Amino acid sequence: MPTPDFPPNTLDSEGAPIWISKLATDDPNHILHVVRGIEPAEALEVLGANPALFQPCILPEDKPDEWTSLPCAALGMEPGTAAALLAGKIGQWTFIYDDSGYTYNDKVTKALSGDGRTAAASVYTINGDATLTYAVDGEQIAWINIDDLALDEDILGVPAELSSAFEAAGVVETDDDEPGEVDGMITMRTVCALADLQCTMEDIRRVPLLVVPLDGRSSEERS
Repeated sequence: MPTPDFPPNTLDSEGAPIWISKLATDDPNHILHVVRGIEPAEALEVLGANPALFQPCILPEDKPDEWTSLPCAALGMEPGTAAALLAGKIGQWTFIYDDSGYTYNDKVTKALSGDGRTAAASVYTINGDATLTYAVDGEQIAWINIDDLALDEDILGVPAELSSAFEAAGVVETDDDEPGEVDGMITMRTVCALADLQCTMEDIRRVPLLVVPLDGRSSEERS
């Protein structure tokens, strides 16, 4: 299987995009959304965030503890009281990082992709479950679960840009995986490769960022 085609110092020792692992808690339950064609503030509204609560964000240098993500620390919240959403834009792609998985909803990626846009999301749960959703112009084109992913077979029918992103993501061999299995970080790497987010934490810090809390009631309203 191919190894990741990422620049040096952009993946951590477990194969996660390093900027994601530096944002996340030590035991994450999180989502990365990407969408091409809209600005961060608009994307946050699609996810159900309240514009009145949007804040420009300069991320702290370090996380205060293992339970607090950098976006959560930037908001000054107690972990678990709400999700912290962090949004920015690099090139044509807007990214939204959800530190608590509150925006897990099968309608969200389709909504982000409306009006001819392309959107994708990588979900990674506290139990190690990982999925990827890809949508174009309001329609879901692909949904991939790593539990039954046969890489050489399952990406044959996906659009070319998603197939190329999977190729760039490659596979990282870990002690927890059986020979021939894909690793749990493959969907995060794929979404980052798709959206040209093969970057460092310093790259993320250089772009204007927005941060906003999202509570459970907002998630229920989107369902």
